[in-house]
Amino acid sequence: MEHEEESAELNLWARARAGDQPAFGSLFDLHKDRIFRHAFRLLADRSDAEDVLGTVFLELWRRRDDVRVSDGSILPWLLVTTTNTAMNLQRATRRYRHLLSRIPHEPPELSAEEKAFLRSSEIDPDLKNAIHSLNPTDQGLLTLVVIEDYTITDAAAVLCLRVSTARTRFSRLKAKLRANLNGISAHSFTVEGNRS
Repeated sequence: MEHEEESAELNLWARARAGDQPAFGSLFDLHKDRIFRHAFRLLADRSDAEDVLGTVFLELWRRRDDVRVSDGSILPWLLVTTTNTAMNLQRATRRYRHLLSRIPHEPPELSAEEKAFLRSSEIDPDLKNAIHSLNPTDQGLLTLVVIEDYTITDAAAVLCLRVSTARTRFSRLKAKLRANLNGISAHSFTVEGNRS
């Protein structure tokens, strides 16, 4: 009887390796409870055990040409893979929890000077929306020249543009922003765009 079960499993495994999905599903059904119980014993968490179960069978499919059959069954390979996967998950969880424990839980209190600086550094919401309407190169140009106060020459170098192209683009984007903002806070982006 046991020999027949081994033979049936080997038959399923041969078909699964050849890409037969129903055969792979039958192998899953055959071993899923045993693998889940083993993972649950190691992790003592139902959700983690379910994750390990899925990962183990994904690995079985992915590495199907490397799986070693023992005593006519893939179960030993599945159990070893379950142990390794569970241990990896435990290590990752410990690292994650350790990292979380090192992060301050409450934001630090800002000084009055820091709060004032943040308020003075805020970008007008209309201007922010207008900036988002620009293409990435123009956004970069505007950010560097207007917000970060780089020269057009420096901004052109960063954006891999010729200086003449950067000047033309900057002039056009200022006009586009003025039109989009409809005159609102025109001084927000009045800069010395002709600086070198």
